[in-house]
Amino acid sequence: MHSGIFRARQLAIFLFFLLSLTLLLVRLFYLQGIQRNFYYKIANEQHVVSTEIQPRRGTIFDRNMQILAQNINTDSVFANARIIKDKEACAKAVAAALKLDEKFVLERISRDKGFVWIKRKITSQESAEIKKLKIKGIELIEESKRVYPNKSLACHLLGAVNIDNNGLEGVEYNYNNYLKGQSGWLISTQDAKRKLLALYDYEFIPPKNGMNIVLTIDEVIQSIAERELRKAYEKHNAMAASIVVMDPRTGAILALANLPNFDLNDLNSRQQNSIRNRAINDFFEPGSIFKVVTASGLLEEGLVKLTDKFFCENGEWKLGSKVLHDVHPYGILTFKDIIVKSSNIGTVKAARLLGPNKMYKYIKAFGFLGRTGIDLPGEVTGMNRPPEKWSKVSMNAIPMGQEVTVTAMQLVTAISVIANNGFYVRPRLVKDIVNENGEVIKEFPPVLIRKVLTPKTSVYMRYILNSVVESGTGKKARVEEFRVGGKTGTAQKIEGGTYSHSKFIASFIGFAPYDNPLLAIAVSVDEPHPVYYGGDVAAPVFKGVVEETLKYLNIKGLQVN
Repeated sequence: MHSGIFRARQLAIFLFFLLSLTLLLVRLFYLQGIQRNFYYKIANEQHVVSTEIQPRRGTIFDRNMQILAQNINTDSVFANARIIKDKEACAKAVAAALKLDEKFVLERISRDKGFVWIKRKITSQESAEIKKLKIKGIELIEESKRVYPNKSLACHLLGAVNIDNNGLEGVEYNYNNYLKGQSGWLISTQDAKRKLLALYDYEFIPPKNGMNIVLTIDEVIQSIAERELRKAYEKHNAMAASIVVMDPRTGAILALANLPNFDLNDLNSRQQNSIRNRAINDFFEPGSIFKVVTASGLLEEGLVKLTDKFFCENGEWKLGSKVLHDVHPYGILTFKDIIVKSSNIGTVKAARLLGPNKMYKYIKAFGFLGRTGIDLPGEVTGMNRPPEKWSKVSMNAIPMGQEVTVTAMQLVTAISVIANNGFYVRPRLVKDIVNENGEVIKEFPPVLIRKVLTPKTSVYMRYILNSVVESGTGKKARVEEFRVGGKTGTAQKIEGGTYSHSKFIASFIGFAPYDNPLLAIAVSVDEPHPVYYGGDVAAPVFKGVVEETLKYLNIKGLQVN
């Protein structure tokens, strides 16, 4: 009886161990067979380390290979929070060294992480302070930081990058795919204590550095334009101001500036009203500048001659329930003098010969119905309507620059049509894309979009615009050693649905030298006061830029004796 019980117990124990062994084998098969890839991946993640190696972002040069933006090596601070012992004391010391909030640092180093950023791309002084602390768990790592040697110079066209060197604005954004390069990788093996194992092979994929960009901008001309614009901005207590300088033959932008501006190396301190690139983002009614379009259309269509005469109603002309005024009362003026003296009445009377459809034709031909195509993000087109949506009084307003909106970039492109004998040329900021070895990867040649005027009309218009400067509203744009041409504009801003009598935009467009224009310039000054006329506010900016730029370019052959 006892032997039977003993055998039964032996059998039960045997079956128990057999079942346990079977379950163990099934579990082993599940882990080693079915779940093999899953656990291999976890082990690999623990022991195989992939370290991203950042590429060098490409350098941005001006047309003469002067550096406008480049990357330098700098330190960043990170923490191995798991090995920091006295976290409160550490947070206090690190916050003081890096000028950070103590609570922010304490929150970062209280995380259960082996790597957490404290502050990236710090100054050399901050780096020295961190080294002095010698806190275990607070480490420095080298990164690449974007710097701009000239601080605020050309800030709106250069743009900015984020902490990871990706473009956010301007050229930095528009050409980010060329500038940023491709990251590299170092794939190595580490033990359980996160120490690299030198005996194991590693894989190294080198980074591809970004391409370099060569702009059409000239650093010296940019400096001149910004200095002259600031003079007017400060003297006339303006809210904002813009200037664009272009080579009318090629569309190359030589300078582009807006005020207020900001320091590219200190983006956190910039004011909200300084961020916008007003030269391409802001549109406004141009006022009398737009008479250039009206006059060009009338001459091109053969509807008037320079000597044709119009009665300018002695400064007041009743049109229905409204009265159109001139700043000064004029009687009979030739067509040339209508533009020279900027008579609103004479312009509107002459424009009636052109009619709405042909007026619209030249608005479109001069580029005011679309973007110019400048290679910058955020360009606007204005708010301009086709003739079928014009009111009965639109032909009394549009020819003299009301009921139509423009940007400074559109204006400089339009005056270039007259300066280059009638061609609409696309404005451009980038000349070449170049690799690390200096080899040109991509070129951006001039692009002529369309023919707008005949050379004959262009010559007539240059003659008229030279007279504007010599004896008309643009006298303060005169340059002593050179003949130049241009047109003033003073436009009332719209406030509460009506034209303001206290807020204006003063502007000037022009070209120089007269005989062979190398420069086309558009200047706009927003809300200057108490003086607000374009001839008083914006024309002197043109004069200053032309004088200094032609001197810098060593232009002597076109001097007037």
